[in-house]
Amino acid sequence: MGTVTPFPLPAARMPVQVGFDRAELTRILDLYGRMVAAGHWRDYAMDMGRDAAVFSAFRRAAERPEFRIEKRPVLRNRQGMWALVGESGAVLKRGHDLAAVLAPVERRLVKLVTE
Repeated sequence: MGTVTPFPLPAARMPVQVGFDRAELTRILDLYGRMVAAGHWRDYAMDMGRDAAVFSAFRRAAERPEFRIEKRPVLRNRQGMWALVGESGAVLKRGHDLAAVLAPVERRLVKLVTE
């Protein structure tokens, strides 16, 4: 008989890189800009890899990030693909909606502005 050759997996199944779309990045950079205007954040970094896209916000450039906003599409059907991670590495908020995940930082911004 003949040889059985496995069917190749489609390339579209595994993305080469996870990134933020325009609306997500606009929402994140809007929050970042307001925190910079309040004098709280001074720098940011973005990391887009195969498993996750991460936006990190820093008080000073030489420190660990104060907050990381992570997008992990693999968790979309489980806990939600968005996560807010604190400076210590603990997940502060996780969910399906970016606005809900950013809510603790938004509340903090309101406290900073009113003081």
